Amino acid sequence: MSLLAGGVVLVLLFQASIERSFDARLQVLLENLIVVADYDPKTGVSITGPLAEPRFDQPYAGWYWQITPREGQPLFSRSLWDWQLEPNLGQSASQPIQYNSMGPDDQPVRVTERDIMFPDATEPVRFSVAAVTTENQNEISNFIFAIMWALGALGVGLVGAVIIQVRFGLRPLRHLQEALGRVRSGDDERLEGAYPQEIAPVVGELNALIDHNSEVVARARTHVGNLAHALKTPLSVLVNETSASDSERSELAASVEHQVGVMRRYVDHYLTRARTAAVGGSIGSRAPVGVAVEGLRSTLEHIHEDRGIKITVEGGTLLTFRGERQDLEEMLGNLMDNACKWAASQVHVGITKDDGKVIFFIEDDGPGLTAAEQVKVFARGQRLDEAVPGSGLGLHITRDIARLYGGEVSLTNAELGGLRAILSLPASADVVPL
Repeated sequence: MSLLAGGVVLVLLFQASIERSFDARLQVLLENLIVVADYDPKTGVSITGPLAEPRFDQPYAGWYWQITPREGQPLFSRSLWDWQLEPNLGQSASQPIQYNSMGPDDQPVRVTERDIMFPDATEPVRFSVAAVTTENQNEISNFIFAIMWALGALGVGLVGAVIIQVRFGLRPLRHLQEALGRVRSGDDERLEGAYPQEIAPVVGELNALIDHNSEVVARARTHVGNLAHALKTPLSVLVNETSASDSERSELAASVEHQVGVMRRYVDHYLTRARTAAVGGSIGSRAPVGVAVEGLRSTLEHIHEDRGIKITVEGGTLLTFRGERQDLEEMLGNLMDNACKWAASQVHVGITKDDGKVIFFIEDDGPGLTAAEQVKVFARGQRLDEAVPGSGLGLHITRDIARLYGGEVSLTNAELGGLRAILSLPASADVVPL
């Protein structure tokens, strides 16, 4: 738009310049005509000398003059031939006046006129000089064409420069974007490589931010660990004190032992949640899925060896979870342990990747749950069967951790006949060999 506006301004300035120059030339020719004119009371006006424009003598040449007295016949140039100008006698012309009119063959002309009062005359005489404006219009048209061509070439050049700037000048920013992606996925710990001087300070600040983030995560882990030890030690002492009583323990001791157990479960739950909140959004964390699943499979099969529970694993064990390994093991461990507790003989773990998510399907061949029970078991501390060991916090903790990572847990019926737990978690950008 600015180029177009600039072009319009240039055209208007050029047109005004051409018109001023043309009017000035007509004024000079008018003064020349007045100088060579003479007046005689008997014969009227006559031309006594040569004129500066030779085209006045060529018929219909486009340059004309005419002298029009108030009374008598006008005197005009040979170029008018059998045509006469129609001077604007109704307007006073003691000073030169200029206007547009029509000339021979309907040619548009520009007219300059002035009234001259000769010494022996009783009425002023109107002197007129006219010239066709076709040449002016041609010059203006040629200038417009030249301006449009120049603006077009300049526009193409600017577009080309912008394309080059975007394609090559912004390439370091694309490299920076790719490097940030590798840091986020865990492939790199910091932004590496050489960058132009203009964005090198930005890279330095981003690396400082990454280092600060790592320090915050490390401090959070330390504080969580210290808090865990600080709380678990006195709880363990209370448990030991209540267990050290005689065979006939008091009702108070039993109550304390029960409440300490509840406190321990809640401490474990909220410490896990606090730690996950601290590291869930950390940059660069990732965990191999296959290592976590295989370790849990081996451990749980050993724990439930007396019941003959077999755990099969199928699918993307080479995928990676974008988060902390211990959080992945916490979530999978709760779901797989629940499946083993309720399974008749087998547990199946399926793993796939879809839309940037690692999806786990953990199902068993146990009795399963109704739709209402599938909603109820996610309540904190909710247990449907007190005969089965557990605190009732496993599914609640799993859902809390998953949501902190932007994931989700849901339950449905399994093809094996029991319950299917579906765990969806963010995936890393690539796969990691086992």
